[in-house]
Amino acid sequence: MQMLESLEIIDQQVKKWMQEARIKIVSSLDSSLDVTTKSGPNDLVTNIDREVEEFYKTKILEFYPKSGIIGEESSHELDEPQRKKLLWVIDPIDGTMNFVKQKDHFASMIAIYQNGVGVRGYIYDLMQNKLYWGGPNIGVFCNNERLDPPCNQSLDKGLIGIGAPLLIGNYHNLQKAALESSGTRIYGCSGIQFIHVLNGQCAAYISYLRPWDYAAGKVLAETLGLVVKTIDGNPIDMLSSSDVLVATKNAQKDITRIVQSTY
Repeated sequence: MQMLESLEIIDQQVKKWMQEARIKIVSSLDSSLDVTTKSGPNDLVTNIDREVEEFYKTKILEFYPKSGIIGEESSHELDEPQRKKLLWVIDPIDGTMNFVKQKDHFASMIAIYQNGVGVRGYIYDLMQNKLYWGGPNIGVFCNNERLDPPCNQSLDKGLIGIGAPLLIGNYHNLQKAALESSGTRIYGCSGIQFIHVLNGQCAAYISYLRPWDYAAGKVLAETLGLVVKTIDGNPIDMLSSSDVLVATKNAQKDITRIVQSTY
């Protein structure tokens, strides 16, 4: 099994890869994109999504050839030995609908896990040119500036991000959670919404997410002392899709109270 002997070297490599990917992604905004759908008309993928994921995979396997890789646009199946390797989880462009329609509010994300434990997360707000990165042994940074843990806001003192389908469907009484908060924000990009909780702009964010949507954010959030669980407070299997709540400890308690009131 590969060991992370030098996370500092990995940080330098991943930052370089993501900066190269940013140039490709941002420059593509002025060109014609090849846009197709996946599971439905609102689940988009572009040629740039695929090209950037392939770029990341090529770089990872060049330097860490025994790695396991999960990418949004490629195979998601891993056997048990692969789960114990150095595992990379990639979302080349998170918020593809925003990328196509708004040319803003999208991110690129990479997470690194070893033996099922998150050791590094990277979320790149591409249009703002802000890379949020770090892990449990180093802390969390925005570019070169270290982030302090966000204020432990209660739900009524902070904003909450909620995935639109969950809010519209009143999943687990989330409309009540929205009303008890200072306000609701929906951006259509889990990476951007994770960033807003990391830097204290929101007290919580909840949506139904797949591993590549939350793997990086989970590492960063937990490093800052935030809670990352299912909406009813259960641990998250980092290779499973489920509702995912990232929140301050106080906001998580408030949301749990609201959710439990529906049972």
